[in-house]
Order: sequence, then C-alpha cells, then structure tokens
Amino acid sequence: MTAASESRTDLPADRDPVLRMMPMPTDANFHGDVFGGWIMAQLDIAGAIPAYRRARGRVATVAVNAIQFRQPVFVGDLLSFYADVIRTGTTSITVEVEVYAQRQDGSIVKVTEATLTYVATDDSRQRRPLPPLESTAP
Repeated sequence: MTAASESRTDLPADRDPVLRMMPMPTDANFHGDVFGGWIMAQLDIAGAIPAYRRARGRVATVAVNAIQFRQPVFVGDLLSFYADVIRTGTTSITVEVEVYAQRQDGSIVKVTEATLTYVATDDSRQRRPLPPLESTAP
C-alpha cells in the first residue's frame, strides 16, 4: 500500500483505543525516528489489556506472531493503540493490535499492526485454563 492509501482523516469511530502514547526524544534516534523496539513494547502493553480482561487475571506474552511497521513514527506523534481478542484456546489468547499516529500536522495514518499471543497464568506463573465467558443473558 502507498502512503496515500494509508492516510485517514480520523481515528476508527466505532472503537476506543486501549492505550495512547506520545513518544519522546529518548525513544528515538537523532533523526527523530522512533525505535521499533519502543513501539513493540507499547504493542505488548496494549495487547495485554484485552488479554488480561479475557483471562480475568495474569497473562504472559508467549509470541509475537506478526508485526508490520507500515509508516515511520516520529517524536511528537500521538499514537492510538486499538486491540481486540481475535482467538482463544484453552489457555491462550491471540490479540490483534493496530496503531494509528496523529501527526503534528493533524493527519492520521496507520503506522503499525501486529498479532500477539498471551497465555493465562496463575499466581505461580503456570499456565491455567481461561475462565468461561460470562453470559449476557438475564
């Protein structure tokens, strides 16, 4: 995809971000480009939020299944992280994370997307089964 096709005029209207961050100069090289490792750390935090909610407790990252850096991230961009559970297993939770940057000029672009897998753990940090989904019926 081209940069133009990745441009947006607004953030996803039907979803709320699980995390918002603004990278600082210490998170970037001397050109002002934010380190991919810093973005990966924020992706892990953002993905852990819905995983923690689904597991109703402690989770640990077991895999970064995929990550794609679509556009550079700059110091001063306001990053919005959107994360959703896309699959569960007996103990595992797979989460998709999309990251949008609001540039200083007001433009919004999708900069990164990733899929991560977490595992529910007990107090001894051993795998544990996910609790059943809560019923929404009265």
